[in-house]
Amino acid sequence: MDSAVMSLLGAFLLSIIGLFVFIWSMRKGLLMENPRAASVIFAKGEIGKVDDPALQPGERAELQAAAAEKGDAAIHLPDELELDQRLDADRSSAFPVFMFIAFACMWLVLGSVAGLTASLKLHMPDWLVSEAWMTFGRIRTVHLTAVLYGWITNASLGVIIWLLPRLLRTPLMGAMWVMLGGALINVAIASGIGAIGAGWTDGMEYLEMPWQIGLFIVAGMVCIIGPVLYTLVNRKVESLYVTVWYHVAALLWITLLFLVAKLPGVHYGVQQATMNWWYGHNVLGLWFTPVSVGAIYYFLPKIIARPVRSYNLSILGFWTLAFFYAQVGGHHLVGGPVPGWLVTLSIVQSMMMIIPVAAFSINMAGTMWGRTHLARYSPTLRFMMFGGLMYMLSSVQGSFEALRSINQVAHFTHFTVAHAHLGAYGFVTMVLFGAIYFMMPRVLHWEWPYPRLITLQFWLAAVGILIYFVGLSYGGWLQGQYMLDATRPFMDSVNVTLPWLKSRSVGGALMVASQIIFVGHFLAMVLRFGPERTGAALFSLRRAQKLELDHGE
Repeated sequence: MDSAVMSLLGAFLLSIIGLFVFIWSMRKGLLMENPRAASVIFAKGEIGKVDDPALQPGERAELQAAAAEKGDAAIHLPDELELDQRLDADRSSAFPVFMFIAFACMWLVLGSVAGLTASLKLHMPDWLVSEAWMTFGRIRTVHLTAVLYGWITNASLGVIIWLLPRLLRTPLMGAMWVMLGGALINVAIASGIGAIGAGWTDGMEYLEMPWQIGLFIVAGMVCIIGPVLYTLVNRKVESLYVTVWYHVAALLWITLLFLVAKLPGVHYGVQQATMNWWYGHNVLGLWFTPVSVGAIYYFLPKIIARPVRSYNLSILGFWTLAFFYAQVGGHHLVGGPVPGWLVTLSIVQSMMMIIPVAAFSINMAGTMWGRTHLARYSPTLRFMMFGGLMYMLSSVQGSFEALRSINQVAHFTHFTVAHAHLGAYGFVTMVLFGAIYFMMPRVLHWEWPYPRLITLQFWLAAVGILIYFVGLSYGGWLQGQYMLDATRPFMDSVNVTLPWLKSRSVGGALMVASQIIFVGHFLAMVLRFGPERTGAALFSLRRAQKLELDHGE
């Protein structure tokens, strides 16, 4: 039995043991409902005060009136000490967060243009073929690298670095090390994209970046993890909010995953394919997902000014994600030359993933019960609610897609591509958009200059991903049925997808338009374009205090 199989089996057994320990702790009452932990995101006197920095003062007043409930205490200013701790935390992380978000926006534009180009090439194959770097194989891989590592990873790191000091009420320790880590990561991304364009890749899905360049990503993540853990150790809060669990674990998981996946001279043949999809699925489930779910657990309750419905359910969701997700990627190898039990194990764990998804969905539904109308007033809340809904849909779809009967049709088709985009864009990217809309006024101490662009961007992105997903899912399913029909020539399975590939490009064009609006609005905010609504002092303490009070009332 080779090392890969032993590792996978060991991880599965460890997950089962951990799950039983968790169940035992629940029965013993070690994880009793903890209202104080659920309320740690609020300073004293803040519950009941809505908070959405993307709104103008009049709109914020409308949101506050709509969110008011019977039994709310009289309006009081937040506790001054806790407010000062939050401001110190925000000020300590401002420059690193700005750096990550700026890099993320740059890679988002590049990745979006490359993605739309690759989509158009699927039904216009003779377009842009004069140079090797313009061919579909390279331009699609440039898109993947720019979006997954450039956009999502940079934006995720920005969200983590901003939220953790806030939640720990402690200034970020070692901000210069965090910025050094960010610089190393972005040097690796730029170098990796250049190498891919030149035809130098490792040739594995999501791992195309040559391992010599990937070393810089590992070094960068290590530079970031050190200050994060040091800040965690020096925290000033007694209870760790669930977002801290998700985000710290995500940083550790992605570093370990990437290091193991890029080890040179270790993985060959079938073992390499097994490792590839172990990493490929885990980069979504143990990096993008915990960052985004953790963000929703902070921003959604913060906007509506109500604690999450059940803190226990949030912890249950975290631990079951950790227990069950690690071996999910094996269902991509159904029908491949791998042990049957390995695929069956992956299918079982894919179905078990319904547990953390259900825990999250029930918790969010309970938190938003009777409050969904607030999305009319808060654009940031719209992004969070849409992302949470897409998380539920994409995860449940992924669990059932792992079943052999469904996998038989969907495998090797555009159906899988639609599913991947529902998760990476409909869920993760929409949550990151909402988080950035909330964060940047606090980071730059300047409000968004053109609030209506936020609503326009949301609808372009939402309609675009729905057109993309619905059309490509239907076309991919037809493609799979045609490929299984032995009486049809293979070209029939290609031709049947053409109308749906065109609809994919239409949806993709709307998504690209939304991203251009988002990045343009970000640049306008950074350059101080538009009407002056709050103030101009970059990272000013006095301006930060005013914003914190204005947005919290």
